[in-house]
Amino acid sequence: MRYVYLVTFFVVVLAVGILGFRGTTFTKPPIEIFPDMDRQPRYDPQARSTFFADGRTDRPLPPGVVARGELRLDTALYQGRTANGEWVRGFPEALTVDHSFLATGRKSYDIYCAPCHGGLGDGRGIVTQYGWGTPANFHSDLFRQMPEGEIYNTITHGKNTMLPYADKLTPPERWAVVAYVRALQRSQNARAEDVPAAHRAELGLQ
Repeated sequence: MRYVYLVTFFVVVLAVGILGFRGTTFTKPPIEIFPDMDRQPRYDPQARSTFFADGRTDRPLPPGVVARGELRLDTALYQGRTANGEWVRGFPEALTVDHSFLATGRKSYDIYCAPCHGGLGDGRGIVTQYGWGTPANFHSDLFRQMPEGEIYNTITHGKNTMLPYADKLTPPERWAVVAYVRALQRSQNARAEDVPAAHRAELGLQ
C-alpha cells in the first residue's frame, strides 16, 4: 500500500510539473534557479548618474583613443561623392578596375541585379514576366550619362521600389557592380573604333 501512495505522489508531482497551474494568475514572478544575468543594473542613455563627478552616464572618449574599425574618410569610395559633395565620375583612386574587378561585379550583378534588370541590363529581368513593375533599362541615355557615384549611391541606399544592397555588398563590391554595368552599356553600344587596331582583322573589321 505504501508503494501505491508513493506512485500516486510522483504522478501528481509529474503532472503538476508538466501542466503547471493552468489558468491561475500569479502576482509574483516565477522562481529562477539560474537567472543567467538576465537582469542587471544599467543606465538609460543620457540619464543622470550619481557615480560620476560630472553627473553624466554618457562618458566622453579618453584622450588619445583610437577608433575601432574603418573611419571611412574616403568619401569617394564610401559615399560616391567628391569632397565638395558632387557625384563621383569614374572610379575612386583606391580601386583598381581590371578583369578581376569586373568578374567580381559580374558575379554580384548576376545574383542581385539580373533578376530585375536582366542579364544585359535592359530591364527585362525574369520579374517582368510576373508583372513586378518596370525595372530600369541601363542602356537609356539617363543611365548612360549618370555619374558612377550616383549609381553607387542607388545600389547602397536603393531607390523607389528597389531595396538597398549595402547589407549584402561591400563598398568595393558595389563599385564592381557599377563597373560591370558600364561594361554592359559599352557592349550594347560598341563601335568599330573601340576595338584595338591589332584585333580588328580578327573581327572582320577594316
